[in-house]
Amino acid sequence: MKTKILTLIIVITTTCVVNAQKINTEKVFGGYKYTQNNELISIGDLVSIMENNTKALEILKKGRTNRSLSGVLGFAGGALIGWPIGTSIGGGDANWTLAGIGAGLVVVAIPISSSSNKKINQAVEMYNASLSGTSYNNFKPEFKIIANTSGVGLSMNF
Repeated sequence: MKTKILTLIIVITTTCVVNAQKINTEKVFGGYKYTQNNELISIGDLVSIMENNTKALEILKKGRTNRSLSGVLGFAGGALIGWPIGTSIGGGDANWTLAGIGAGLVVVAIPISSSSNKKINQAVEMYNASLSGTSYNNFKPEFKIIANTSGVGLSMNF
């Protein structure tokens, strides 16, 4: 009886630990939200979590670089759009060429941001797949009922 309880505890613990490490992705306004164990994770935390998975880490770093680039281009474009609008509202003579350049920067930043999100999500999916592939699927215990002079028992081999 003790062996059955111990076996059950081991199987439940292994299942819970594997599911606890999975990173969840949720689409929110303006991007994605990443959580692990119901706690919000930043992109920097994702890098430290994926250190052991080199392929996922490489893709994540490319996505992170693209995300930074799109943020800089988007910020600069927004500033170049906002400056002439503010000047115009203030009653001055606005330079609409700056607004056009800013709009161009924003248009360039949008596909870069989209590519960044795709790469980061691909890295998360690759990381999650590596968890389920190594931790859970390889754990296939074999149960046998054995009997000897001491009595009847349950054997678990893995």
